[in-house]
Amino acid sequence: MNFVDFHCDTIYKLRKDPSLELRQNSLSVDTEKLRASGSLAQFFALYIDLAETKDPFDEAVRMAEIFRRELDASSDVLRFSGSFEELMENQRQGYVSSFLTVEEGAALEGKISNLEELRRLGVRLITLTWNYPNEIGYPAFEGKYMDRGLTDFGCELVEAMNHNRMIIDVSHLSDRGFYDVSEISKKPFMASHSNARAVTNVPRNLTDDMIRFLGNNGGLIGINFEKTFLGCSAQGKICEMVRHINHIRSKGGIEVIALGSDFDGIDTPPEISDISQMGRLAEALCESGYSGGDIEKIFYRNALRFIRDTLS
Repeated sequence: MNFVDFHCDTIYKLRKDPSLELRQNSLSVDTEKLRASGSLAQFFALYIDLAETKDPFDEAVRMAEIFRRELDASSDVLRFSGSFEELMENQRQGYVSSFLTVEEGAALEGKISNLEELRRLGVRLITLTWNYPNEIGYPAFEGKYMDRGLTDFGCELVEAMNHNRMIIDVSHLSDRGFYDVSEISKKPFMASHSNARAVTNVPRNLTDDMIRFLGNNGGLIGINFEKTFLGCSAQGKICEMVRHINHIRSKGGIEVIALGSDFDGIDTPPEISDISQMGRLAEALCESGYSGGDIEKIFYRNALRFIRDTLS
């Protein structure tokens, strides 16, 4: 089964351990696993932890250099993609598309010029916040900032990202921030790695109203495999993934659902321990009564439509 995964933190792991390579490693995502998996596209995040750096823009640039170096080393399998057209061309030629993203909008350091520079380096998606307040807005972390929205710079940034054909990602963003984005953005936006709050009541998950908004406005929700966002099993089971998918479909429709594993940023779920095992979720969905067409929508067709609508 072909698929698109909207979020992994593998590049951060390579940054932390220079002995690791994207080509083949002990992590959940590498070139060989992507080759074996049927992947159409993998979105690679440049994850910035503000507790680890005082220069988030420079750190993002350094990680982007790692991304490019590793793509060059796997050029027989992986190709950069920055648009729908490049994704389609890569697919025709038999390559897995590699998109570049930033997780933690503080990497911009409050400057639109840095947004433009990161786009020049290949970044096409930005997760506006992580777990700290930044120049853009406030996080969902622990729920203490939920009523605080985008800053003036955050509002300017949403418009600039629309103009520059970049994907706005509201995973990790406060509730008020979500609705600020919904009022400002002229293009669909997404929660690249989030689940349903009605199923698992944590601030990082989306409310039913948010799910409906995204479903009604061409947005996407990438199902996150993190155990604490999935349920109470302390493992992250496939049946819990299916439960979230069922709920999101009931509120936002099948067209709003995508995949955002969060591999290499989470405790690996034992039932899907790496990207090559994504087909196990497709099998579980089939056993739960999903049609082949609906599984294809979740795995890649919704993603292709969204990428076309936002990056073209």
